[in-house]
Amino acid sequence: MSEPVLSVRPAGRGVASPTASPGPAGGRPPARLRIATRPAGERTTVVAVGDIDMNTREDLRQALGTALSASGRGIDLDLSGVGFCDCSGLNVLLLVHRLAVAEGRTVAVRSASPAVERLLDLTGTAPLFAPADRVAPRTAEGADAERELRAEVVQLKRAMRTRPVIDLARGVLMATFGLSPEDAWSVLVTVSQNANIKLHPLAEGTVGTVRGEPLPRPLRRQLYAAVAQLSADRADGADEGDGADRPGRETDP
Repeated sequence: MSEPVLSVRPAGRGVASPTASPGPAGGRPPARLRIATRPAGERTTVVAVGDIDMNTREDLRQALGTALSASGRGIDLDLSGVGFCDCSGLNVLLLVHRLAVAEGRTVAVRSASPAVERLLDLTGTAPLFAPADRVAPRTAEGADAERELRAEVVQLKRAMRTRPVIDLARGVLMATFGLSPEDAWSVLVTVSQNANIKLHPLAEGTVGTVRGEPLPRPLRRQLYAAVAQLSADRADGADEGDGADRPGRETDP
């Protein structure tokens, strides 16, 4: 049977059913996440151990928000103990980064597991969480502030170059599958991780389908599988209802 080619059509209600194989279903056990915080001078160190996904993202968001508010200059993240991190965790990190920038603070990933490093690398967001340069001596408060400002400008310029095509790709997925903007972003990140491709080239390929340029077959399979898995996760969440058990956050003493 021939494989469907990604094409744009008016969005209907819900998610269009892809005909490609959805791939392995979510067979992972419920995620658990332990979060510990400690002051470190004018900054706060946050250590996370476990998995970061839809079940634990709110725990992470609350913990990082509290740590950011309590810090003087920002927070340092130790994510070396994170075994799994998906788009939900990335969205939390980006949200906290925006809050920190608005308050004149920074969010730095000091240590990360291979899973987190790969996610940040594939999505091009690693520079946003790069620690301040420790090589040059800190001679003055003004010099530190200037270095941080320069780094922020470079990061924003890079984001401005890549953001338009990513937004267009989200629009293609929204029109094709009837996805929300958040779900379209989640699909792009999932495919980027599973196919081991940078987010920007993936977005360019997705936009190219509008011009009749089909995605390579492996990427099409990953794309349809990601949409199918998203639809299945949504259905499972609706079946569980509001009374389902939800793992709570464990905070180290």
